[in-house]
Amino acid sequence: MLSSRQWQRIEVPDIRTLPAPVYLRSQELAEREMFPVHTHDWHQFVYATAGTMVVTVGDCWYVISPEHAIWVPAGMPHTVGAMHGASFRNLYVASDAAADLPGVGTQLQVTPLLRELVLEFERLHDPHLQQPYSRQISQVLLAHLQRLPCLDFHLPWPQTPMLLRLCEALFQSPADERSLDDWGNQLGASARTLSRRFERETGITFREWRYRLRLFLALEWLANGQSVTAVALELGYNTVSAFTHMFHQQTGSTPSQWRGRGGHPES
Repeated sequence: MLSSRQWQRIEVPDIRTLPAPVYLRSQELAEREMFPVHTHDWHQFVYATAGTMVVTVGDCWYVISPEHAIWVPAGMPHTVGAMHGASFRNLYVASDAAADLPGVGTQLQVTPLLRELVLEFERLHDPHLQQPYSRQISQVLLAHLQRLPCLDFHLPWPQTPMLLRLCEALFQSPADERSLDDWGNQLGASARTLSRRFERETGITFREWRYRLRLFLALEWLANGQSVTAVALELGYNTVSAFTHMFHQQTGSTPSQWRGRGGHPES
Protein backbone atom coordinates (compact mmCIF):
# COMPACT_ATOMS: atom_id res chain seq x y z
CA MET A 1 0.00 0.00 0.00
CA LEU A 2 1.53 3.29 -1.13
CA SER A 3 0.09 6.76 -0.82
CA SER A 4 -2.28 8.04 -3.47
CA ARG A 5 0.25 10.64 -4.65
CA GLN A 6 1.21 9.72 -8.17
CA TRP A 7 3.73 6.95 -8.79
CA GLN A 8 5.09 5.99 -12.19
CA ARG A 9 5.12 2.23 -12.62
CA ILE A 10 8.14 0.85 -14.45
CA GLU A 11 8.82 -2.58 -15.88
CA VAL A 12 10.25 -5.26 -13.62
CA PRO A 13 13.61 -6.55 -14.97
CA ASP A 14 13.13 -9.70 -17.04
CA ILE A 15 15.34 -12.13 -15.14
CA ARG A 16 14.16 -15.72 -15.51
CA THR A 17 16.93 -17.52 -13.65
CA LEU A 18 19.89 -16.42 -11.55
CA PRO A 19 23.32 -16.78 -13.17
CA ALA A 20 24.82 -17.54 -9.75
CA PRO A 21 23.65 -18.39 -6.20
CA VAL A 22 24.31 -14.77 -5.17
CA TYR A 23 23.79 -12.15 -7.87
CA LEU A 24 24.14 -8.39 -7.46
CA ARG A 25 22.17 -5.88 -9.50
CA SER A 26 22.58 -2.10 -9.21
CA GLN A 27 19.88 0.34 -10.24
CA GLU A 28 18.71 3.92 -9.93
CA LEU A 29 15.10 5.02 -9.73
CA ALA A 30 13.91 8.50 -10.58
CA GLU A 31 11.51 10.43 -8.37
CA ARG A 32 8.26 8.52 -7.74
CA GLU A 33 9.22 5.54 -9.90
CA MET A 34 8.03 2.16 -8.66
CA PHE A 35 8.22 -1.49 -9.61
CA PRO A 36 4.64 -2.83 -9.29
CA VAL A 37 3.71 -5.92 -7.30
CA HIS A 38 5.74 -8.94 -8.40
CA THR A 39 7.42 -12.07 -7.06
CA HIS A 40 10.70 -13.93 -7.59
CA ASP A 41 11.75 -17.55 -7.25
CA TRP A 42 14.73 -16.29 -5.24
CA HIS A 43 15.26 -14.16 -2.14
CA GLN A 44 16.00 -10.45 -2.49
CA PHE A 45 17.97 -8.07 -0.27
CA VAL A 46 17.10 -4.43 -1.07
CA TYR A 47 19.65 -1.88 0.10
CA ALA A 48 19.37 1.86 -0.68
CA THR A 49 22.82 3.40 -1.11
CA ALA A 50 21.36 6.89 -1.59
CA GLY A 51 17.89 8.35 -1.23
CA THR A 52 14.76 7.08 0.48
CA MET A 53 12.75 4.12 -0.73
CA VAL A 54 9.34 2.62 -0.04
CA VAL A 55 9.11 -1.17 -0.07
CA THR A 56 5.99 -3.22 0.50
CA VAL A 57 6.31 -6.91 1.33
CA GLY A 58 3.07 -8.84 1.58
CA ASP A 59 0.78 -6.71 3.74
CA CYS A 60 3.57 -4.67 5.36
CA TRP A 61 4.92 -1.28 4.34
CA TYR A 62 8.52 -0.16 4.96
CA VAL A 63 10.34 3.14 4.45
CA ILE A 64 14.11 2.70 4.16
CA SER A 65 17.10 5.02 4.02
CA PRO A 66 20.76 3.96 3.58
CA GLU A 67 20.84 2.90 7.25
CA HIS A 68 18.28 0.15 6.63
CA ALA A 69 17.59 -2.67 4.18
CA ILE A 70 14.76 -5.10 3.47
CA TRP A 71 14.91 -8.87 3.16
CA VAL A 72 12.24 -10.23 0.79
CA PRO A 73 11.81 -14.03 0.90
CA ALA A 74 11.35 -15.99 -2.31
CA GLY A 75 7.78 -16.00 -3.60
CA MET A 76 6.67 -13.02 -1.50
CA PRO A 77 4.71 -10.31 -3.38
CA HIS A 78 6.48 -6.97 -3.09
CA THR A 79 6.90 -3.50 -4.60
CA VAL A 80 9.93 -1.21 -4.63
CA GLY A 81 9.75 2.55 -5.18
CA ALA A 82 11.86 5.70 -4.75
CA MET A 83 10.48 8.87 -3.22
CA HIS A 84 12.81 11.53 -4.56
CA GLY A 85 15.12 9.36 -6.61
CA ALA A 86 17.36 6.67 -5.16
CA SER A 87 20.29 4.43 -5.94
CA PHE A 88 20.07 0.91 -4.62
CA ARG A 89 21.62 -2.51 -4.74
CA ASN A 90 19.75 -5.78 -4.98
CA LEU A 91 21.31 -8.99 -3.80
CA TYR A 92 19.43 -11.87 -5.36
CA VAL A 93 20.00 -15.06 -3.38
CA ALA A 94 19.04 -18.54 -4.58
CA SER A 95 16.28 -20.03 -2.44
CA ASP A 96 18.48 -22.97 -1.42
CA ALA A 97 21.42 -20.74 -0.43
CA ALA A 98 19.81 -18.90 2.49
CA ALA A 99 18.27 -21.50 4.77
CA ASP A 100 19.17 -19.55 7.92
CA LEU A 101 17.77 -16.18 6.78
CA PRO A 102 14.23 -15.02 7.67
CA GLY A 103 11.23 -16.65 6.01
CA VAL A 104 9.23 -13.42 6.26
CA GLY A 105 9.80 -9.86 5.08
CA THR A 106 12.24 -8.26 7.53
CA GLN A 107 13.83 -4.86 7.97
CA LEU A 108 17.53 -5.07 8.80
CA GLN A 109 20.08 -2.63 10.17
CA VAL A 110 22.86 -1.92 7.67
CA THR A 111 26.35 -2.13 9.19
CA PRO A 112 29.57 -0.51 7.93
CA LEU A 113 30.90 -3.99 7.17
CA LEU A 114 27.90 -4.79 5.00
CA ARG A 115 28.39 -1.58 3.01
CA GLU A 116 32.00 -2.49 2.33
CA LEU A 117 31.16 -6.08 1.41
CA VAL A 118 28.52 -4.93 -1.08
CA LEU A 119 30.95 -2.42 -2.62
CA GLU A 120 33.66 -5.06 -2.88
CA PHE A 121 31.28 -7.59 -4.39
CA GLU A 122 30.14 -5.00 -6.92
CA ARG A 123 33.71 -4.15 -7.92
CA LEU A 124 34.60 -7.80 -8.45
CA HIS A 125 31.26 -9.00 -9.69
CA ASP A 126 31.42 -11.84 -12.19
CA PRO A 127 27.93 -12.94 -13.29
CA HIS A 128 28.98 -16.57 -13.02
CA LEU A 129 31.11 -16.20 -9.89
CA GLN A 130 33.96 -18.16 -11.43
CA GLN A 131 36.65 -16.32 -9.49
CA PRO A 132 37.45 -17.93 -6.12
CA TYR A 133 37.68 -14.54 -4.39
CA SER A 134 34.24 -13.52 -5.67
CA ARG A 135 32.77 -16.75 -4.37
CA GLN A 136 34.39 -16.15 -1.00
CA ILE A 137 32.98 -12.62 -0.79
CA SER A 138 29.49 -13.90 -1.63
CA GLN A 139 29.76 -16.48 1.14
CA VAL A 140 30.89 -13.85 3.64
CA LEU A 141 27.98 -11.64 2.54
CA LEU A 142 25.49 -14.41 3.23
CA ALA A 143 27.06 -15.13 6.61
CA HIS A 144 26.97 -11.45 7.56
CA LEU A 145 23.34 -11.06 6.47
CA GLN A 146 22.45 -13.63 9.11
CA ARG A 147 24.04 -11.43 11.78
CA LEU A 148 22.37 -8.13 10.88
CA PRO A 149 20.10 -6.74 13.61
CA CYS A 150 16.39 -7.08 12.80
CA LEU A 151 14.19 -4.01 13.24
CA ASP A 152 10.48 -3.80 14.02
CA PHE A 153 9.74 -0.74 11.95
CA HIS A 154 6.92 -1.53 9.55
CA LEU A 155 3.22 -0.86 9.03
CA PRO A 156 1.12 -4.05 8.86
CA TRP A 157 -2.20 -3.98 7.02
CA PRO A 158 -5.35 -5.91 8.00
CA GLN A 159 -7.07 -8.24 5.54
CA THR A 160 -10.80 -8.15 6.25
CA PRO A 161 -12.87 -5.62 4.23
CA MET A 162 -14.21 -3.81 7.29
CA LEU A 163 -10.79 -3.06 8.75
CA LEU A 164 -9.33 -2.31 5.34
CA ARG A 165 -12.03 0.31 4.87
CA LEU A 166 -11.08 1.91 8.17
CA CYS A 167 -7.34 1.88 7.42
CA GLU A 168 -7.74 3.17 3.89
CA ALA A 169 -9.83 6.06 5.20
CA LEU A 170 -7.10 6.97 7.67
CA PHE A 171 -4.50 6.57 4.95
CA GLN A 172 -6.30 9.23 2.92
CA SER A 173 -6.97 11.47 5.96
CA PRO A 174 -4.26 10.76 8.57
CA ALA A 175 -5.35 13.71 10.74
CA ASP A 176 -8.68 11.96 11.40
CA GLU A 177 -8.99 11.61 15.20
CA ARG A 178 -12.14 9.51 15.35
CA SER A 179 -12.13 6.84 18.05
CA LEU A 180 -12.97 3.16 17.62
CA ASP A 181 -16.40 3.95 19.07
CA ASP A 182 -16.95 6.43 16.25
CA TRP A 183 -15.70 3.97 13.66
CA GLY A 184 -17.84 1.23 15.16
CA ASN A 185 -20.95 3.34 14.67
CA GLN A 186 -20.02 3.86 11.03
CA LEU A 187 -18.98 0.28 10.30
CA GLY A 188 -21.66 -1.52 12.29
CA ALA A 189 -19.44 -3.14 14.92
CA SER A 190 -18.61 -2.45 18.54
CA ALA A 191 -15.35 -0.78 19.51
CA ARG A 192 -14.39 -3.95 21.38
CA THR A 193 -14.91 -6.10 18.29
CA LEU A 194 -12.90 -3.72 16.12
CA SER A 195 -10.10 -3.59 18.67
CA ARG A 196 -9.91 -7.37 19.01
CA ARG A 197 -9.94 -7.96 15.26
CA PHE A 198 -7.41 -5.22 14.64
CA GLU A 199 -4.87 -6.70 17.03
CA ARG A 200 -5.46 -10.21 15.70
CA GLU A 201 -4.86 -9.18 12.09
CA THR A 202 -2.03 -6.68 12.50
CA GLY A 203 -0.37 -7.67 15.76
CA ILE A 204 -0.61 -4.11 17.12
CA THR A 205 -3.32 -1.93 18.60
CA PHE A 206 -5.40 0.50 16.56
CA ARG A 207 -3.78 3.40 18.41
CA GLU A 208 -0.28 2.14 17.59
CA TRP A 209 -1.25 1.54 13.96
CA ARG A 210 -2.49 5.10 13.54
CA TYR A 211 0.68 6.38 15.20
CA ARG A 212 2.87 4.37 12.83
CA LEU A 213 0.82 5.45 9.82
CA ARG A 214 1.48 9.09 10.60
CA LEU A 215 5.18 8.43 11.05
CA PHE A 216 5.47 6.53 7.76
CA LEU A 217 3.59 9.22 5.87
CA ALA A 218 5.85 11.81 7.48
CA LEU A 219 8.93 9.90 6.29
CA GLU A 220 7.55 9.75 2.76
CA TRP A 221 6.36 13.35 2.53
CA LEU A 222 9.49 14.85 4.07
CA ALA A 223 11.75 12.87 1.74
CA ASN A 224 9.59 14.03 -1.15
CA GLY A 225 10.17 17.69 -0.31
CA GLN A 226 7.23 18.90 1.79
CA SER A 227 8.08 21.36 4.53
CA VAL A 228 8.14 20.24 8.15
CA THR A 229 5.30 22.63 8.99
CA ALA A 230 3.10 21.38 6.15
CA VAL A 231 3.63 17.75 7.13
CA ALA A 232 2.92 18.42 10.81
CA LEU A 233 -0.36 20.17 10.00
CA GLU A 234 -1.45 17.57 7.44
CA LEU A 235 -0.91 14.81 9.99
CA GLY A 236 -3.04 16.59 12.58
CA TYR A 237 -0.40 17.90 14.98
CA ASN A 238 -1.31 21.16 16.70
CA THR A 239 2.29 22.34 16.84
CA VAL A 240 5.45 21.68 14.87
CA SER A 241 7.31 21.04 18.14
CA ALA A 242 4.96 18.18 19.05
CA PHE A 243 5.52 16.62 15.64
CA THR A 244 9.28 17.11 15.89
CA HIS A 245 9.36 15.46 19.32
CA MET A 246 7.46 12.40 18.05
CA PHE A 247 9.65 12.15 14.96
CA HIS A 248 12.92 12.40 16.84
CA GLN A 249 11.75 9.91 19.45
CA GLN A 250 10.98 7.31 16.77
CA THR A 251 13.78 7.87 14.25
CA GLY A 252 16.64 9.45 16.18
CA SER A 253 16.75 12.38 13.75
CA THR A 254 14.79 15.59 13.33
CA PRO A 255 12.28 16.07 10.49
CA SER A 256 14.62 18.62 8.90
CA GLN A 257 17.51 16.15 8.94
CA TRP A 258 15.38 13.46 7.31
CA ARG A 259 14.09 15.94 4.76
CA GLY A 260 17.66 16.86 3.87
CA ARG A 261 18.42 13.25 2.97
CA GLY A 262 15.98 13.57 0.11
CA GLY A 263 17.86 16.58 -1.21
CA HIS A 264 15.55 19.19 0.32
CA PRO A 265 17.41 21.15 3.03
CA GLU A 266 14.91 23.02 5.15
CA SER A 267 14.78 26.74 4.51
